[in-house]
Amino acid sequence: MLLKKFKNLKNKITWGCYPQVVCLVLLVGLIYPFNFGDASEIDKLKSQISEKNTEMLELEGEILLWEKELEVVGEEKKSLNNELYYLNTTEKKLNSNINLTTNQIYSSGLKIEKLSLEIETKKSDIEINSLALAESIRSIHEQESYTLLESVLKNKSMSDFWNDLEGLQKIQSELQDKTVALKQLKTELETDKKDSEIQKVNLANYKTELADEKVIVENTKEVKNELLETTKNKESNYQDILEEKLALQQKLESELREFEAQLEYTLDKGRLPKKGSEVLIHPVKNPRITQYFGLTPFAMTGAYGYDKEGNPNPHRGVDFGVSIGTPMLATANGTVRYSEDMDAYAGCVSYGKWVLIDHDNGLSSFYAHLSLIKVSAGQKVSTGDIIGYSGNTGYSTGPHLHFSVFDRSAVKVGLYTWSRGCKKATVAYAPLEAYLNPMDYLPKN
Repeated sequence: MLLKKFKNLKNKITWGCYPQVVCLVLLVGLIYPFNFGDASEIDKLKSQISEKNTEMLELEGEILLWEKELEVVGEEKKSLNNELYYLNTTEKKLNSNINLTTNQIYSSGLKIEKLSLEIETKKSDIEINSLALAESIRSIHEQESYTLLESVLKNKSMSDFWNDLEGLQKIQSELQDKTVALKQLKTELETDKKDSEIQKVNLANYKTELADEKVIVENTKEVKNELLETTKNKESNYQDILEEKLALQQKLESELREFEAQLEYTLDKGRLPKKGSEVLIHPVKNPRITQYFGLTPFAMTGAYGYDKEGNPNPHRGVDFGVSIGTPMLATANGTVRYSEDMDAYAGCVSYGKWVLIDHDNGLSSFYAHLSLIKVSAGQKVSTGDIIGYSGNTGYSTGPHLHFSVFDRSAVKVGLYTWSRGCKKATVAYAPLEAYLNPMDYLPKN
């Protein structure tokens, strides 16, 4: 009988067991040799994952330092030296990001490999337990099928018979419990593996995004080198260029607002989402707002030109403080209506590279001063999709995102024909009343 075989094994092997019941480990070890190689490999993978986690913590610390440095430099007065330093620091931060993501991808691969080995081990354990369970059931059935006389003849006493039967039943119960636990653990491991594979794909996509950001920095450095050549590396020449750009920007802004003031528009509140509905997400992760909608202190300086009565134009959007290369996110599901690079036209100092998206909720969103555009007209986007990267194109006092929200039915796209210096560029425009306060639709926190 099976229990007697177990007892014989107990006499040969010194591992501890229940009284009259051999350890389940002995049975498993005899049916299938233990796979110590897999256990060793799993331990090795765990060690490698731990090492990568340590490296990633160090890289995250580096990135945090670069971010703080960029924030300080970004608040300082614009100068050639500061701009150069900002760009160099941005490149260092992006390189650290790329290294971090590479480590994350590698670590995810190690985790997936470890989980695969653990899953295979659990499969093997389940098979072993199933065989042992079947054998215990067969033996119990064999015991129970004996007549009382046969049982007495096959055992030294009735006590031996009942001990054997009780022992087999105990083993059967333990095997059943162990098998159920292993199946549950296997399911959990498979779920973890699936999650890790999804994470690895996401990290690979993010690595592509970081490669885009490095291209942005390289392109910006080329612009910087052209600027140094134009200014002959003289601060005074650089400041003259800044003043000229400011004058052009204010003139173009005033022209646009004068044109928009003449457009007829009747606001239909029933067509728009309710204020406070939070139908939009923030266009950037970890948002930091540097200027709100309306007659802000900065707008009061005449930064956006003046109307016919000589009053300063309000700020027609919300500004988010972000370093160059920060991913810009679609704030809701929708369709890209248009994108443009106004810097491609000499003297057209305005929004730089921008994107306009029409949303399913009756709103349109506008993203300006981008360094790189990743979408095109007619493209469908989902909430949170990357549509481009922040930059410092057009006219801006520093890297940031200008974000506007319109009544979708009122905003138009067309050539800037009424402008004296920007006729060939395409611009998004709307009646002044159709510019909506983004804060009415963005999350409160």
